[in-house]
Amino acid sequence: MMTIDEYTQLDAVAMADLRQSGEVSAGELLECALLQTDRLNPQLNAIVHQDRDSARERAQKLDQSASADDSSKVAGQLAGVPFLIKEVNAVAGWPHTRSTALYRDHIASQDSAIVQRYREAGLVAFGSTNTPELCLTISTEFSLFGSSRNPHNLNHSSGGSSGGAAAAVAAGIVPVADGSDGGGSIRIPAACCGLVGLKPSRGLSVVEPDFGSAWSGMSVGHVLSRSVRDSAAFLDLLRLQQPGLFPLPAYGESYFQTCNHDLPRLRIAVQRQHPGGLDVHADCQHAVDLAASQCESAGHELVDAAPPVNYASVSKAMSTLINVHIGQIISAGLEARDTTIDNAELAESTRRMASHGINTTAASYLTALDTVKQAEREMAEFHKHHDLVLSPVLALPPAELGWLDMNAGDIREYARRYAAYSPFTALYNGTGQPSISLPLHQNASGLPIGVMFSAAWGQDHVLLQLANQLLPGIVPIAA
Repeated sequence: MMTIDEYTQLDAVAMADLRQSGEVSAGELLECALLQTDRLNPQLNAIVHQDRDSARERAQKLDQSASADDSSKVAGQLAGVPFLIKEVNAVAGWPHTRSTALYRDHIASQDSAIVQRYREAGLVAFGSTNTPELCLTISTEFSLFGSSRNPHNLNHSSGGSSGGAAAAVAAGIVPVADGSDGGGSIRIPAACCGLVGLKPSRGLSVVEPDFGSAWSGMSVGHVLSRSVRDSAAFLDLLRLQQPGLFPLPAYGESYFQTCNHDLPRLRIAVQRQHPGGLDVHADCQHAVDLAASQCESAGHELVDAAPPVNYASVSKAMSTLINVHIGQIISAGLEARDTTIDNAELAESTRRMASHGINTTAASYLTALDTVKQAEREMAEFHKHHDLVLSPVLALPPAELGWLDMNAGDIREYARRYAAYSPFTALYNGTGQPSISLPLHQNASGLPIGVMFSAAWGQDHVLLQLANQLLPGIVPIAA
């Protein structure tokens, strides 16, 4: 029988390999995950719904099969790995509240597109993870289920919006978990919890077949993991074979098979300054310096340069687009409950975003799209001369719980803190570029400090290859 110590030293690829070889069963792996859940989740509040019976049935069926289904033989052979789904993604028969009281009683009638992929791959999903309301902030606090806590320090945020997923992976409950990123929601929790967090290129990975779910192309799905090769294996699993809503990057090889390939000498732009002219904490600056030094030692060229975009105008435009989509979601909930936005149980920032979105004109929406598209063109030109951009993920170390309150009475203070804390990630959601958070540093307090590498659209393989060069092993679980 596998011990918990053995379980927590494995990434998803290693677990699946052991199951394929017959050294461990899917049932054993699941029971380890459930033991870890019982031991750790009461403190972390990472998992908000569990379906143990269905998961055990799934594991039993996998173990009874003479061999894995062909559909599960993806890169890394991921069948049998315990897994968690971000609550924003629908799982048939599970609660699908999106962490808002407006949908408190909603049960999903069918799987979302990304969950269908996970099922086909043979992953053993046993629960859903905590998020802030409608995934609208970068700390998992204003949630229908209460706050998620950082396993490195329970007084600190696990990030958001995939904060529950990050806490569960960093604590060793599962080796990898589902996430989504519409403004930093994979990369920020990865940075806060010391994980690998890739936001894929727009159009590369599976999304729902409507622009509303994709936030006009700004939101994409992927996972949080403790190894680069897990991230690559899951990108193979989630990649599209034909274009969906957006153009499909041309890279035709397996990300898992190529993530350990040698790289040519890269020219890497190092962005050290806060785009808003505010301070970047010394811990975050030091993390960038360490990453730059590692890159130089690997033979790459480092130059000080920042993306040539107007962050303020792009941020404003993206807010307009997101507000429209939040207005769409909230309007449906208000109609179903026969209430008004003023009377609904919502975080103050959610109420304001939805109100702005409901009142946004078509002309304003199109102007915002044009602004974001211009930034996309500017970044494409920038990447003709710079292969990657290295920057902090956050401008401050992981925040203490309560510091970033999306339901604050003074919403201007909330907005000020948000802008000071997270100025770097959202640009790449607007431009559709791939971007990855790597856990290359911890500060003196033992809190992870992530660094971010971003590439031209479609160059996800370059990010994974560099990430593997800098972080070739498996990140230990939080002590």
